Amino acid sequence: MMTHCTTRRRSPGRGTLGIAMITIDYANCLDSRVGDHGLPAPMFAAGSAAANRATAIARDLAASRGSGWERWRMLPVEPLQSEHAGAVHAMVQERRGAFDNLVVLGIGGSALGNIALHSALKPPTWNLIPDAQRGGPRLFVLDNVDPENVGAVLECVSSSPGGLERTLFNVISKSGETAETAAQFLVIRKLLIDAIGEREHAKHIVAITDPAQGTMRSICDAAGYATLPVPEGVGGRFSVLSPVGLFSAAMCGVDINALLNGAAAMDERCASEDFTTNPAAILATALVELATNKGKPIHALMPYANNLYLLADWFRQLWAESLGKRVNREGGEVFAGFTPVKALGATDQHSQIQLYREGPNDKVIGFLEVESFERDITIPPGLGVEALQYLEGASLGSLLNAEKRATEYALVESKRPNFTIRFPRVDARHVGEFLQLWMMTTAFAGRMLNIDAYDQPAVETGKKATFGLMGRAGYESYKTEVDAALGESSHVV
Repeated sequence: MMTHCTTRRRSPGRGTLGIAMITIDYANCLDSRVGDHGLPAPMFAAGSAAANRATAIARDLAASRGSGWERWRMLPVEPLQSEHAGAVHAMVQERRGAFDNLVVLGIGGSALGNIALHSALKPPTWNLIPDAQRGGPRLFVLDNVDPENVGAVLECVSSSPGGLERTLFNVISKSGETAETAAQFLVIRKLLIDAIGEREHAKHIVAITDPAQGTMRSICDAAGYATLPVPEGVGGRFSVLSPVGLFSAAMCGVDINALLNGAAAMDERCASEDFTTNPAAILATALVELATNKGKPIHALMPYANNLYLLADWFRQLWAESLGKRVNREGGEVFAGFTPVKALGATDQHSQIQLYREGPNDKVIGFLEVESFERDITIPPGLGVEALQYLEGASLGSLLNAEKRATEYALVESKRPNFTIRFPRVDARHVGEFLQLWMMTTAFAGRMLNIDAYDQPAVETGKKATFGLMGRAGYESYKTEVDAALGESSHVV
């Protein structure tokens, strides 16, 4: 039997195979801990209004599962798990050992998941490990068009042993028309052709794009580029468990099957109509209620593990772009949404906690805690300084978790709601659980707010304005509108 969400400390939940699963401790979101700034415990009991609402949403999500823009839920389960993982493994096997550098071209959901997976599951020194020992190529993700950054990465791979002949470029764009990725692609295409020739350059490009249509599809077909699919009905910020995120992870040796299995197990938990055992329903209820009824629309995610820090970047896009909407499903103006923030424990105890404790009480802080680190370091004795003897013989991991526990206590003392997502350890399976948990939490929250969690009209406006400013035919009116709105500023100092 699985143990799920908890309001007290207990051992992690276990799946049917006895595998420890991540858990959520939300006791510090309750009024018994943080007074009027928290929620009443009966809200989370079976039969409550919140429970009945969550059960109805779970049934609604079950009915729409796998259709429309909710096809992302099918990514970790059969048959898509085997289909995508098999295609990715075959692509990786063909290229294993042939490349020392992998450069990903993408932005937003076509990059943040890749970065987060690599940071979570590979050592921070990955690119510094010698080729013979690393077990996969160095990874560079160009998620912006900053010319200094792009130039530095291209110079690095070009001047490395083997140069461009040992470099693979992974272009991720469903349509091929995203300005940033298209510009990067045009740059590297010419770079490759100039260096190794028109015929050979295609071997150095893997595109992840629409399998049937679009500008990038046409380019790939004409040039003979190898491709993997961006699945239909899977938006960018929900695509990390598709080939979008899986290819670069597998190239670098991440166990993508374990990642998908973890996500599938979490999806099963989050499909439960029993509110009290559904982690996504519990988490969404806590965050939506604290924001809408307790004045806490700022949601900080604070991992106490460096390798989980960039998962907070991935979370920020998911939470902001999905829930930040001007209108509801009926078209009425609601200006919904919450502001996601990232922090790092224990580092940001020395930069942000002062604000979190004594500034406006408008935040909910989510901690990520790791019970067992893959490696730990014992603090040696022998210095002979009395003030530091308490550290001797302890480990850095125990110190980090003590810091987290102390910060949790300090926030409760200041009546600041917080919760903990606890990882038994950081591995592919538990990272998969985490990703699916937040995607499901977002789906629940979107229903609770009565908004469309899958569109992004504000982002599209900026894209079209960029097209106009860069001279794309058919978008001239946007340049005119931008110039008229911004004009020449007279307020410059």
